[in-house]
Amino acid sequence: MGLYYRYFAKSPVKAVILDWAGTAVDYGSFAPAAVFLRLFESQGVHITAEDARSGMGLMKKDHLRNILSRPSVAQAWQAVHGVPCSDTDLDNLFANFIPMQMAVLTEYATPIPGLLDVVSDLRERGIKIGSTTGYIRSMMDVLAPKAKENGYEPDCVVCPDEVPAGRPYPWMCYQNAMQMGVYPMSAMVKVGDTVVDMQEGLNAGMWTVGLSLTGNLVGLYETEVEALSKEKRQELRCRAEMQLYKVGAHYVIEGIWDLPGVLNDIEFHLARGEHPRQSNEYVDT
Repeated sequence: MGLYYRYFAKSPVKAVILDWAGTAVDYGSFAPAAVFLRLFESQGVHITAEDARSGMGLMKKDHLRNILSRPSVAQAWQAVHGVPCSDTDLDNLFANFIPMQMAVLTEYATPIPGLLDVVSDLRERGIKIGSTTGYIRSMMDVLAPKAKENGYEPDCVVCPDEVPAGRPYPWMCYQNAMQMGVYPMSAMVKVGDTVVDMQEGLNAGMWTVGLSLTGNLVGLYETEVEALSKEKRQELRCRAEMQLYKVGAHYVIEGIWDLPGVLNDIEFHLARGEHPRQSNEYVDT
C-alpha cells in the first residue's frame, strides 16, 4: 500500500470523487474506445483496440492526440493521407468525434454492479459524491441524465473543458471540492480505473483507489470477465494492479463494490491524524 504518514488534524472521509466510464458506468469503458475505432475507420486508417484505449482518462481531445502520437498510428495516417497528421487534422477529427460520441453515450450509462449500493452506503455515512471525467460538458449533458434515470446522480460533475486543463492536473478535483464545500483534500478519495485518474488524485493531495477489473486496463464486458478462467482473471487483475500501483495508487480493488472496506481503512488512518502519501514527483506535463 506504501502510505507515507504525516500527522494532521483528525478528519473522517468527507467526499469521494468517482470517475465515470469504467468506474461508475460502462463496464469495460467501451464508449470512448468504440467511437475512436469508428472515427479512424472513417478516415481509412486502421487502429487497434489497444491504440484506441491508449490515453484513456484524458480529456477526449488529449486522448485523440495521444492515439495519433503512437508510431504505428502516425505511420498508418501518413500512408493513407501522404502527410503527417497536422493540428488542423486533429481539430477536424475532434470535431467529428464529438457528435459520434454523443450519439452513443446513452447506450453506456448502465451502472456498474455494486455502484448503487455503494452510493447508498456513502449517503448513510454523510460522504459527498463528486466526479471527474475525460468527457467534455456537452457529452456529460447526455450521459449524466441517462445515468440519473438508471439511479446514479453524484452531487457534482466537473468536466475538463470547465477548468484550465484535464487530467493529470488536479484542477477538476479542486473544483469538486469547492463546489461541494469540502476541505481538506486529505479527507477526499479519488476513485478511477486509469493511470491518469491516480495521477489526478495524487496531484490533488487525495487518497487514490484504482479499479482493476471493470475499467480500461482490462477492457472486457462484464460477461466476458465472468467467463474467464480463474487463472486468466487473476492474470489480468494483477497486470492492472501493477500499472495502478506503479503510478502511486494507495489501494487497488477489483470494482466499485469493494470501496466501502477501503474507506473504513482510510478512516482508520485519518482518525490517527495520518495524511495520504503524496507523490514527490508530480506529473510532468
